[in-house]
Amino acid sequence: MSQQPIVIAHHLIWTAYGTWLPNDPRGSGSLEIRNDVLAELGELHHGRKIVQPTGREIREFYAKAIPLLQHPVLKFDDKARSSIGNAIANVIQQEKLTCWACVIMPDHVHILIRKHKLLAEEMMESIKKETAVQLRMLPAWSTDHPVWGGGGWKVFLDHPDDVRRTIGYIERNPDPYHLPRQLYPFVQTYHNWPLHLGHSPNSPYAKALKAVGRYP
Repeated sequence: MSQQPIVIAHHLIWTAYGTWLPNDPRGSGSLEIRNDVLAELGELHHGRKIVQPTGREIREFYAKAIPLLQHPVLKFDDKARSSIGNAIANVIQQEKLTCWACVIMPDHVHILIRKHKLLAEEMMESIKKETAVQLRMLPAWSTDHPVWGGGGWKVFLDHPDDVRRTIGYIERNPDPYHLPRQLYPFVQTYHNWPLHLGHSPNSPYAKALKAVGRYP
Protein backbone atom coordinates (compact mmCIF):
# COMPACT_ATOMS: atom_id res chain seq x y z
CA MET A 1 0.00 0.00 0.00
CA SER A 2 1.42 3.40 -0.98
CA GLN A 3 2.01 5.90 1.80
CA GLN A 4 -0.42 8.82 1.92
CA PRO A 5 0.49 12.43 2.75
CA ILE A 6 -0.25 13.47 6.31
CA VAL A 7 -2.82 16.23 6.86
CA ILE A 8 -1.26 19.29 8.50
CA ALA A 9 -4.11 21.82 8.45
CA HIS A 10 -7.85 22.26 8.03
CA HIS A 11 -9.52 24.97 5.98
CA LEU A 12 -13.00 25.29 7.49
CA ILE A 13 -15.88 27.22 5.91
CA TRP A 14 -19.43 27.67 7.13
CA THR A 15 -22.25 30.00 6.22
CA ALA A 16 -24.86 32.14 7.93
CA TYR A 17 -28.42 30.93 8.31
CA GLY A 18 -30.34 30.98 5.04
CA THR A 19 -27.41 31.95 2.81
CA TRP A 20 -26.40 28.48 1.57
CA LEU A 21 -29.31 26.09 1.79
CA PRO A 22 -29.04 22.26 1.64
CA ASN A 23 -30.45 22.16 -1.89
CA ASP A 24 -28.47 25.14 -3.14
CA PRO A 25 -27.98 24.64 -6.91
CA ARG A 26 -24.20 24.82 -6.37
CA GLY A 27 -24.30 21.79 -4.03
CA SER A 28 -23.87 21.97 -0.27
CA GLY A 29 -22.20 20.51 2.78
CA SER A 30 -25.50 19.31 4.24
CA LEU A 31 -26.73 15.74 4.41
CA GLU A 32 -30.47 16.42 4.67
CA ILE A 33 -33.22 18.96 4.00
CA ARG A 34 -35.23 19.47 7.16
CA ASN A 35 -37.83 21.85 5.70
CA ASP A 36 -40.34 20.05 3.46
CA VAL A 37 -41.35 23.28 1.75
CA LEU A 38 -37.74 24.05 0.80
CA ALA A 39 -37.32 20.48 -0.46
CA GLU A 40 -39.81 21.27 -3.23
CA LEU A 41 -37.32 23.75 -4.73
CA GLY A 42 -34.80 21.08 -5.66
CA GLU A 43 -32.92 17.97 -4.61
CA LEU A 44 -30.01 17.91 -2.21
CA HIS A 45 -26.54 17.46 -3.72
CA HIS A 46 -23.86 16.80 -1.10
CA GLY A 47 -20.62 18.48 -2.14
CA ARG A 48 -19.90 21.08 -4.79
CA LYS A 49 -21.33 20.22 -8.20
CA ILE A 50 -18.80 19.77 -10.97
CA VAL A 51 -20.87 21.93 -13.32
CA GLN A 52 -21.76 25.12 -11.47
CA PRO A 53 -25.00 27.07 -12.11
CA THR A 54 -25.04 30.62 -13.39
CA GLY A 55 -25.40 33.60 -11.07
CA ARG A 56 -28.90 34.12 -12.42
CA GLU A 57 -29.93 30.56 -11.47
CA ILE A 58 -28.60 31.06 -7.94
CA ARG A 59 -30.43 34.38 -7.53
CA GLU A 60 -33.69 32.87 -8.82
CA PHE A 61 -33.37 29.96 -6.37
CA TYR A 62 -32.94 32.27 -3.37
CA ALA A 63 -35.67 34.61 -4.51
CA LYS A 64 -38.03 31.65 -4.11
CA ALA A 65 -36.39 30.15 -1.03
CA ILE A 66 -35.92 33.13 1.31
CA PRO A 67 -39.66 33.85 1.74
CA LEU A 68 -40.13 30.21 2.79
CA LEU A 69 -37.62 30.36 5.65
CA GLN A 70 -38.89 30.42 9.22
CA HIS A 71 -36.59 33.34 10.16
CA PRO A 72 -35.28 36.39 8.28
CA VAL A 73 -31.84 36.19 6.72
CA LEU A 74 -29.50 38.50 8.62
CA LYS A 75 -26.10 39.64 7.40
CA PHE A 76 -23.20 40.29 9.75
CA ASP A 77 -22.45 43.99 10.16
CA ASP A 78 -19.28 45.40 11.73
CA LYS A 79 -20.57 44.85 15.27
CA ALA A 80 -21.61 41.27 14.56
CA ARG A 81 -18.28 40.46 12.88
CA SER A 82 -16.45 41.88 15.89
CA SER A 83 -18.53 39.67 18.19
CA ILE A 84 -17.79 36.61 16.05
CA GLY A 85 -14.07 37.42 16.12
CA ASN A 86 -14.08 37.65 19.92
CA ALA A 87 -15.88 34.33 20.19
CA ILE A 88 -13.42 32.62 17.84
CA ALA A 89 -10.57 34.02 19.94
CA ASN A 90 -12.13 32.39 23.02
CA VAL A 91 -12.27 28.98 21.36
CA ILE A 92 -8.74 29.31 19.99
CA GLN A 93 -7.48 30.03 23.50
CA GLN A 94 -9.58 27.44 25.31
CA GLU A 95 -8.75 24.59 22.93
CA LYS A 96 -5.14 25.72 22.33
CA LEU A 97 -5.62 25.82 18.57
CA THR A 98 -3.12 27.30 16.14
CA CYS A 99 -4.83 29.55 13.59
CA TRP A 100 -2.99 30.69 10.47
CA ALA A 101 -5.76 32.67 8.76
CA CYS A 102 -9.31 33.84 9.43
CA VAL A 103 -11.83 36.06 7.73
CA ILE A 104 -15.38 36.86 8.83
CA MET A 105 -17.57 37.89 5.90
CA PRO A 106 -21.12 39.28 5.93
CA ASP A 107 -22.53 35.77 5.39
CA HIS A 108 -19.76 33.21 5.97
CA VAL A 109 -16.50 32.44 7.76
CA HIS A 110 -13.17 31.03 6.56
CA ILE A 111 -10.60 29.81 9.05
CA LEU A 112 -7.36 27.86 8.64
CA ILE A 113 -6.30 25.81 11.66
CA ARG A 114 -3.30 23.55 12.22
CA LYS A 115 -4.18 19.89 12.81
CA HIS A 116 -5.16 19.20 16.40
CA LYS A 117 -6.40 16.46 18.69
CA LEU A 118 -9.90 17.70 17.84
CA LEU A 119 -11.35 16.58 14.54
CA ALA A 120 -12.10 19.24 11.92
CA GLU A 121 -15.83 18.77 12.56
CA GLU A 122 -15.34 19.23 16.30
CA MET A 123 -13.37 22.44 15.83
CA MET A 124 -16.00 23.83 13.50
CA GLU A 125 -18.90 22.98 15.79
CA SER A 126 -17.12 24.43 18.84
CA ILE A 127 -16.60 27.72 17.03
CA LYS A 128 -20.14 27.79 15.63
CA LYS A 129 -21.60 27.15 19.08
CA GLU A 130 -19.55 29.84 20.84
CA THR A 131 -20.14 32.45 18.12
CA ALA A 132 -23.87 31.80 18.21
CA VAL A 133 -23.92 32.38 21.98
CA GLN A 134 -22.09 35.69 21.56
CA LEU A 135 -24.20 36.89 18.63
CA ARG A 136 -27.46 36.27 20.44
CA MET A 137 -26.39 38.88 22.98
CA LEU A 138 -26.74 41.53 20.27
CA PRO A 139 -30.14 43.25 19.84
CA ALA A 140 -30.58 42.09 16.23
CA TRP A 141 -30.41 38.41 17.15
CA SER A 142 -33.22 36.86 19.17
CA THR A 143 -32.50 33.79 21.27
CA ASP A 144 -34.44 31.56 18.87
CA HIS A 145 -32.97 32.94 15.63
CA PRO A 146 -30.58 30.45 13.97
CA VAL A 147 -27.12 31.90 13.37
CA TRP A 148 -25.43 29.31 11.15
CA GLY A 149 -26.55 26.90 8.49
CA GLY A 150 -26.07 23.19 9.03
CA GLY A 151 -22.74 21.55 8.36
CA GLY A 152 -19.98 23.30 6.49
CA TRP A 153 -16.99 22.65 4.27
CA LYS A 154 -13.74 21.00 5.32
CA VAL A 155 -10.64 21.10 3.13
CA PHE A 156 -7.71 19.00 4.31
CA LEU A 157 -4.26 20.39 3.49
CA ASP A 158 -1.13 18.25 3.46
CA HIS A 159 1.67 20.51 2.19
CA PRO A 160 3.05 23.95 3.17
CA ASP A 161 2.49 25.16 -0.40
CA ASP A 162 -1.23 24.44 0.02
CA VAL A 163 -1.25 26.21 3.39
CA ARG A 164 0.37 29.36 1.97
CA ARG A 165 -1.97 29.38 -1.02
CA THR A 166 -5.00 29.01 1.26
CA ILE A 167 -3.78 31.81 3.54
CA GLY A 168 -3.64 34.13 0.53
CA TYR A 169 -7.09 33.06 -0.62
CA ILE A 170 -8.60 33.69 2.82
CA GLU A 171 -6.89 37.06 3.23
CA ARG A 172 -8.20 38.23 -0.18
CA ASN A 173 -11.81 37.25 0.57
CA PRO A 174 -12.93 40.75 1.65
CA ASP A 175 -11.67 42.40 -1.57
CA PRO A 176 -14.74 41.77 -3.79
CA TYR A 177 -16.95 43.13 -0.99
CA HIS A 178 -14.84 46.30 -0.75
CA LEU A 179 -14.13 45.47 2.88
CA PRO A 180 -10.73 46.06 4.49
CA ARG A 181 -8.34 43.19 5.07
CA GLN A 182 -8.91 41.63 8.48
CA LEU A 183 -6.29 41.22 11.20
CA TYR A 184 -6.98 39.20 14.34
CA PRO A 185 -4.62 38.77 17.31
CA PHE A 186 -5.29 35.02 17.41
CA VAL A 187 -3.93 34.55 13.87
CA GLN A 188 -0.29 33.46 13.91
CA THR A 189 2.28 33.87 11.16
CA TYR A 190 2.85 30.67 9.24
CA HIS A 191 6.50 29.56 9.32
CA ASN A 192 6.31 26.61 6.92
CA TRP A 193 5.48 23.99 9.58
CA PRO A 194 6.20 21.07 9.50
CA LEU A 195 8.94 21.78 6.93
CA HIS A 196 10.12 24.68 9.07
CA LEU A 197 13.78 25.54 9.52
CA GLY A 198 15.46 22.76 11.47
CA HIS A 199 12.83 20.10 10.84
CA SER A 200 13.93 16.48 10.66
CA PRO A 201 14.07 15.06 7.11
CA ASN A 202 13.40 11.65 8.69
CA SER A 203 10.14 12.63 10.43
CA PRO A 204 7.03 10.60 9.52
CA TYR A 205 5.69 13.66 7.68
CA ALA A 206 8.85 14.16 5.63
CA LYS A 207 8.94 10.46 4.75
CA ALA A 208 5.30 10.59 3.63
CA LEU A 209 6.06 13.54 1.34
CA LYS A 210 9.12 11.78 -0.06
CA ALA A 211 6.95 8.80 -0.90
CA VAL A 212 4.74 10.94 -3.14
CA GLY A 213 7.51 13.10 -4.52
CA ARG A 214 6.55 16.34 -2.74
CA TYR A 215 9.55 16.79 -0.46
CA PRO A 216 10.76 19.39 0.23
